[in-house]
Order: sequence, then structure tokens, then C-alpha cells
Amino acid sequence: MSEDILVKQDGPILRITLNRPEHGNGATDPMAVTLTEALLKAAETSRLVVLNANGKDFCVGRASMGQRPATLPEAILRRRQSEVIFNTYAAFRSAGVPTIAVVRGLAAGFGCAIAGVADITIAAESATFQIPEMAHNIMPTMVMSALVDRVSRKDLFYLTYSTAIISAARAREAGIVSEIVPDGELDNFVAALCKRIIDTPKLATDNAKEYLRRAFTMDVPSAVDYARNIHAVINSSKEMWD
Repeated sequence: MSEDILVKQDGPILRITLNRPEHGNGATDPMAVTLTEALLKAAETSRLVVLNANGKDFCVGRASMGQRPATLPEAILRRRQSEVIFNTYAAFRSAGVPTIAVVRGLAAGFGCAIAGVADITIAAESATFQIPEMAHNIMPTMVMSALVDRVSRKDLFYLTYSTAIISAARAREAGIVSEIVPDGELDNFVAALCKRIIDTPKLATDNAKEYLRRAFTMDVPSAVDYARNIHAVINSSKEMWD
């Protein structure tokens, strides 16, 4: 496994750390593949995933950002290349356990996307977020697809076209961030959140994620019916009290 991304089992927590600090944790395709594989296997060993990063920035985007290809690939080849990233975003949604992103510094492009698509995103007060692709002559539909069910239409239009760097407070308002914590308290806050999740019955946390993963793709009556059914099944299980 590449040292550019570290995957470590810490009891019931799977800790994934972006580890290219000298490059702002700019993500390579092999890093995206490793992240995808770890997320998809997480439920086999873990109660939750914590995604962090070494260095001052969370992730400044893809390592290839701004590099013009020598030749433009055919559309089918370009699509196959892009699947690496789309698969990563899909893995966050389909991971069988809760995912928590912990953001310090800048989260831009791919970094903003994985921060936003995580189930819970805890940001330091000084963290910043950006969708910079338009400034590099890249249409950012990959990032937009990660945020499409997180961020309002108005906010996504603005962030895409303006390429503005926004504060953690503005990112929370937009739906990218769940909670903002003073920089010096970030680790303790995340540790307490992890404990709260681990102390909850696994059946409850797993199926809460399952419900939220599916409910937002349903019409309202279907989502309510699904809630009725899953509520009755899960809350009648002895596993909730063991």
C-alpha cells in the first residue's frame, strides 16, 4: 500500500489518513483507489471510519489539477479515467458504517467533495473550502455530483462559478460541514463523537445510515413507509439491548 494514504485499525475505528503533506495532500488516482477499497471493506472490521489528513491542509484537490494533458483522450477513455473518482464518492455513500471527515486547513476540489460526501464533517474554525475547477478550465461535475444531495442549488451554483474560498462557517451554512470546533479542541471533540457512536448499538447506527442512504432517493410517502418498517424491525430486536 502506498504511504500517501495510511489505513489503520484502531479498535472499532478505521482511521484513514491522507499523507502527502508536502503537496497539500493532493490526491492521486492510486490514493483514491485505496480510499475506495478501505471504505467498502470498513464494515467488516469497524464501527465507523475517521478520515483525517497530515499537514496543514486537508486536501487541496487532485494532484493533476491544472495540468493540461498532452492530448485530449477520447470520451470513453476519459470516462473510464473519471470512474476512479466517482467510485470514491460512491464508496462514502455505500460504506456500511458512519464516516467522519475531520478538516483542518484547505479542502478544495476533490478534498471539498470527500469532506462534503462524508456522513459527518467536523471542521476546525480556521478551515476553508473551495471548488476551484472552473479556474483551471475544468468543468467540475465530479465534485458537483458528490455535493448534489448535500448542498443547495443556489450554493452549488455560487461555489462552482465563483471558485470562492469560503470559511468553515459558510461551508456549514451551505451543508458541507456538520459542526465547527475551535482548532485546539478538534481532536477531543472528534474523540467524544466517536465514543458516542460506538456506545450506541451497532444495529442502530448501521441501519440509521441505511435509512438515510435510501430515504433521500424516495418520494416522501415511500420514505415514511420505509421508516415505519425499519423502525419496527430494528427496535424489536434483542440486539438493541444486548
